[in-house]
Amino acid sequence: MKDFIKHTLATVVGIFIFGIITCILMLMSIVGMMASSSQTTTIDDNSVLVIKLKGEILDHSNEDGNPLALLIADEVGTQGLDDLVEAIKRAKQNDEIKGIYIEAGQISADPATVTALRDALKDFKTSKKFIVAYADQYSQGSYYISSVADKVWINPQGMLALHGMASQKQYMRDFLAKIGIKMQVVKVGQYKSATETYTEDHMSDANREQVTAYVTGIWNHMLKDIAESRKLSVDSLNAYADRVMDLASTETLKKNKLIDGTLYTDQIKGEVKKLLKIDDDDDISQVSVMQMLQAKSESSSSDNQIAIYFCEGSIVQEPIQGYAMGGSSTIVGNTVCKDLEKLAKDEDVKAVVIRINSGGGDAYASEQMWHQIVELKKVKPVVISMGGMAASGGYYMSCGATWIVAEPTTLTGSIGIFGTFPDISNLMTQKLGFKYDEVKTNKNSTMSIYAQARPFSGEELTLLQGYIDRGYALFRKRVADGRHLKVEEVEKIAQGHVWLGKDAIGIKLVDQLGSLKDAIDMAAKFAKIEGDDYYKSIYPAKSDWTENILQKATGGGNYLDAQFKDVLGEYYEPFMLMKTIRQQSPVQARMMESFKVN
Repeated sequence: MKDFIKHTLATVVGIFIFGIITCILMLMSIVGMMASSSQTTTIDDNSVLVIKLKGEILDHSNEDGNPLALLIADEVGTQGLDDLVEAIKRAKQNDEIKGIYIEAGQISADPATVTALRDALKDFKTSKKFIVAYADQYSQGSYYISSVADKVWINPQGMLALHGMASQKQYMRDFLAKIGIKMQVVKVGQYKSATETYTEDHMSDANREQVTAYVTGIWNHMLKDIAESRKLSVDSLNAYADRVMDLASTETLKKNKLIDGTLYTDQIKGEVKKLLKIDDDDDISQVSVMQMLQAKSESSSSDNQIAIYFCEGSIVQEPIQGYAMGGSSTIVGNTVCKDLEKLAKDEDVKAVVIRINSGGGDAYASEQMWHQIVELKKVKPVVISMGGMAASGGYYMSCGATWIVAEPTTLTGSIGIFGTFPDISNLMTQKLGFKYDEVKTNKNSTMSIYAQARPFSGEELTLLQGYIDRGYALFRKRVADGRHLKVEEVEKIAQGHVWLGKDAIGIKLVDQLGSLKDAIDMAAKFAKIEGDDYYKSIYPAKSDWTENILQKATGGGNYLDAQFKDVLGEYYEPFMLMKTIRQQSPVQARMMESFKVN
């Protein structure tokens, strides 16, 4: 028994000591990585920039690079389009970088994002440097981007997705009825389809018309680019998609010229070494996106600052606890207004570019940001750069700017307003057995714009419709004033109609088709800055990676929200809109349809 206790204690002490030593070593590693991450990275000659096309790609990643990610070789996390494009630009200008190696996989990004990233790679090729791509599995989005490469390889047993695009809508009217809830909707706009998920069991003709237009437009845009790079016809690509290339053999993929060849993972290095003209026993000097951004570059001595302010996610007036609708971020009206006011007063800032990727949200918050952008425009140029979406409230806040630049596949417009009001009377009285009685001073004293245990009366609905109509009239006027149109002209293209960027330019909703870089160039032009006599600053500033770790360790962050979103899919936004309805304005300028290239 004594021996047992002795051995047990020895084991416990040994585990304890091992744990302490491990923690010390990890702490030393982290400190070392923190120190190295703050230093400038030196790029060796004959290097290759490695881009991992995996995970979610947002316009802008709010977190600083996490040195802990280096402990896990395949860790990618959420990536920022701005970081990727900037790294590619620097690689093009850096003589030590000889090419780019794309390690592709499954990505989630909107059409404008994948287009912008592909365009950056296409521009890189003008430097006469190589681009090669490899994957075990290409998603449609990662293949679209990778198709610009000089060589596209795949694992002999790999998979390449090419099956076309679809937008599948989900409707919860009958489900809500089963639990005793009926959504009462007041809206303006024939094409304002965001409320249909609550009130219908199929797609309206108007919504089918606009969804068909933008899904087809995006798909044709992507096919045209792939066809040009792979020297194929659009008709051939559509024929392949009809046969679902996801299930085709790699021999078929090669025969159809979708790929250049098959390689196992361990054979990739040999092909890259040939391009670098190094021996088989030499190591490839690899540079990550983070390292490329940390590499020394020419610093500007200019005093002219162009501020780039990123707005991504659902629009709210105040932060909503524990929930970020539609993604990992929100556009908080109060915060944005305060930030823009500071930029207006900053004499170093000569122009502001606001990058918007949002389907809208709180109409009141959208109005406040519109006002602040108009005030900012009075003292310096404000150029809007539209990402995947700048629709409804996202367009509302944009329309008063100096200039608007949209991507060809940006979903924009959707000029319309709605209010959704849950009637839970059946749930409370019939299913749960609640009874109600009341005393009131006026005939509509019990009216509530939030969930209530009775339906609205006809008079109350009329009052609500007038409220929504006034909001819509104000929205139209903001657009008319900002875009120098008559209200009657706006009405013809409003009604909640969603437009692709390439179509929006013809109806004067946007001024130019282009990227964030094009928007920055226009801002410099409006500010009368000659050449490259300016430097860029990003707002809001990225949060420190240590703060993010501590936040997640103490229960912060949105991990559970992200899991909930994965489970619910397209049901997520309408469910969460109902869940948080008391924290939001009842009047919404929102487009529910989000569109990702997976």
